[in-house]
Amino acid sequence: MNILLAALNAKYIHTSLPLLSLKKYAAFKGIQVDTAEYTINNDPKAILADIFEKKPAAVGFSCYIWNIGIIIDIAENLKKVLPEVFIFLGGPEVSFDSRKMLENFSFIDAVIRGEGEKSFALLASFLNYGTPALCEIRGLSYKESGKILENPMGEPLSPDELPFVYDSLDSFKNRILYYESQRGCPYNCRFCLSSLEGGVRFLSDERTIRDIDFFLKDNVRQVKFVDRTFNCNKRHSHLIWKHCIENDNGYTNFHMEIEAHALGFDEIEYLKNARRGLFQFEIGVQSTNPQTLAAVSRSADFESLAAKVRKIQEAKNIHVHLDLIAGLPYEDYVSFAKSFNDVFSLRPQQLQLGFLKLLKGSGLRHDADRYGIVYDKKAPYEVLFTKYLSYSDMLKLKAIEDIVETYYNSGKAVNTVFYTASLFCTPFEFFEAFASYWHKNGYHKANHGKQELYTIFYEFCLQSKCCEPCKDTIAELLKFDMLLCDDLHALYFWKYDDTECIREFRHRFFSDFEAVKRFAPELSGFSPQQLSRMCRLSLFSYDVLDYNAENPSEIKNTPTYVLFNYSGRDRITNHACAIKIKE
Repeated sequence: MNILLAALNAKYIHTSLPLLSLKKYAAFKGIQVDTAEYTINNDPKAILADIFEKKPAAVGFSCYIWNIGIIIDIAENLKKVLPEVFIFLGGPEVSFDSRKMLENFSFIDAVIRGEGEKSFALLASFLNYGTPALCEIRGLSYKESGKILENPMGEPLSPDELPFVYDSLDSFKNRILYYESQRGCPYNCRFCLSSLEGGVRFLSDERTIRDIDFFLKDNVRQVKFVDRTFNCNKRHSHLIWKHCIENDNGYTNFHMEIEAHALGFDEIEYLKNARRGLFQFEIGVQSTNPQTLAAVSRSADFESLAAKVRKIQEAKNIHVHLDLIAGLPYEDYVSFAKSFNDVFSLRPQQLQLGFLKLLKGSGLRHDADRYGIVYDKKAPYEVLFTKYLSYSDMLKLKAIEDIVETYYNSGKAVNTVFYTASLFCTPFEFFEAFASYWHKNGYHKANHGKQELYTIFYEFCLQSKCCEPCKDTIAELLKFDMLLCDDLHALYFWKYDDTECIREFRHRFFSDFEAVKRFAPELSGFSPQQLSRMCRLSLFSYDVLDYNAENPSEIKNTPTYVLFNYSGRDRITNHACAIKIKE
């Protein structure tokens, strides 16, 4: 029987680890199945047509909050064009209300609850050979003779029974690879589902090392651990960190979600040995309001967390990503602004401003009425307002999120953001003012080119009483940020730096082998023509490389030449390497 597993990923660069795991485990049991990966940006009609042309006898969909709506539409039409097809669903979005899914959607034949590898392999065996009976497949909800039946949950697999899904990387070029070294979570955060799994299971040391060696040997660009809390077991996390550091290939990056409170200062000290860009840490702060954190079963000791984040950042070798969630209990607009300022003060490479989603089965969904949380009843179940945050407040925070993503998280204007934010009473007030200007002028209604984004930033500063006196400094920092990202042409607010004198200086520098060797030894050996294509040499009115984000007002009014090497981008920021050139 032709069985197809289908996934709709959020982006093309993503891959579906669950799909690959189900396919590989079924293959171990002697059952071959096909897979098909699409994205939520694909035309649903095109997805339907592609599945139809494969003529499957059974189709299983991997369901999450971001794709369930599209999947339901595709599945309904699939049943119309292939009336005999057996359609089943799996994934976190359907595991906690499988009966409801089967009651509401007549075209769904079965739902796999919880971990899917073993249940799917047995279901595939039934579809192919008629054995075992559906009633013997644990974790399966299904329809039979007009009734909805739900089998008991099965025992979870031993971790080493889980397959390593990557035999070859030929089909994964330029895509993010996902990997899990553990399942479960020891914490009980009330906005999350992981605590419902009960305990944590780890792959054996031997298996973990063998898997990681595969990624290192094949020079994978990025591996994202899907472990809920990567460092919940100190011995396990240290084993992986140590192996990655000692066997670093100089290229691969590993992304991990960690719990900062569980991270020891001895571990942070050891992590200083890591190559810059080897590790990327995502840390969920969520809020700095103690009452809020207590309500969602999170540690309320922000000072401890902040101390550890600062310690991580001392070595400047690890990309730090911090998360906030708007819409949590007891967090009003003023409280969220404080949380934002607290986290922004840590200067993370990324500050993700997320919005609460009331997942099925989560504690907060159960307590929504208690906290006055009103949310969209359709996936992704995002909060609309709470008794603490009005819908108007939520819209303001959405607008602020746009500015944070566009100028800060993108890396497009990090230095300018730090400087300009320092001119306001708080960073939040800067983002709030910029977001108001952005929306007032309708900039949120259109896409903008790179150069236009810098122009908008500068024009916002011209009309701001806080920024206007420092417009010349801001213009130079915008120029600096822009050239760090791309070798683009000057904008109207820049002091033109392509005079005959500056052109002569560039020519002399690129032609001076000894000067190139002294200031940028990695570029020695290239011809002047090659250097002019690989680099940009620009003059600034300020010493932008002595600029300190902690004390932005101290920037020196000193003319400075800066060489931007676009062939040597930083592995954390992806910015060009910037080098101060002296006569």
